[in-house]
Amino acid sequence: MTETDDEILTLDEVAAYLKAGKRTVYRLAQKGDIPAFKLGGTWRFRRSELDHWIAASINKNKRDEF
Repeated sequence: MTETDDEILTLDEVAAYLKAGKRTVYRLAQKGDIPAFKLGGTWRFRRSELDHWIAASINKNKRDEF
């Protein structure tokens, strides 16, 4: 595992990483649709889990096309 795999991101950083709005990321985290955890009342995200979530979403969409 590399250092960036264990990197912990803030909501703002995830929004920039996903090129999504902060409200969208917040809503996904609240609903449990995106891997996240709370630290001191604020959402945090592990980069490696986000990458896995993205890959799984892509694979699911490809399966749904057929």
